[in-house]
Amino acid sequence: MDIEIEDIAHGLAFVARWNGQTRGDFAYSVAEHSVLVEEIFRKLYPSEPVKWQLAALLHDAPEYVIGDMISPVKAAVGPNYGELDERLTAAIHIRFGLPAKIPVAIKKKIKQADKVSAWLEATQIAGFSVEEGNKIFGKMNPDLVRDLRIHLRPPIYARTAFTARHAELMAAL
Repeated sequence: MDIEIEDIAHGLAFVARWNGQTRGDFAYSVAEHSVLVEEIFRKLYPSEPVKWQLAALLHDAPEYVIGDMISPVKAAVGPNYGELDERLTAAIHIRFGLPAKIPVAIKKKIKQADKVSAWLEATQIAGFSVEEGNKIFGKMNPDLVRDLRIHLRPPIYARTAFTARHAELMAAL
């Protein structure tokens, strides 16, 4: 399969999180979300190697092909969705020098960063109160989230931010 970071970044820049149901002049893209998740991952786990930072950036990369679906829809689609996601993830990881399957402990750490991002998205752009966000995603460490802001930008800027961070990580490997 021909996998290029520019294609991933372009696709993710046009895939809206929250099905586009967010405040602002632009949809919050999966590309923006991915950059934020990688930043949160670094803050939570500063001693993790660069390769796992790259895995955090690429955690939703298959969505450039299959789009972003909420968990209940994924469950309704059944095991075929999960299998496709796993196969795409493995191909993307191999393309960029990562193991096809990342260790479970790292996957859990990326999931924690993803959860923090979801809380920020919910409370900053999706209309949830902090109390609602805490109830759904868990209470966040105020020191961690204090300076983290959601960026709503045109897709070209989201794409550029994603590819720039990817280039930085690849250069550091």
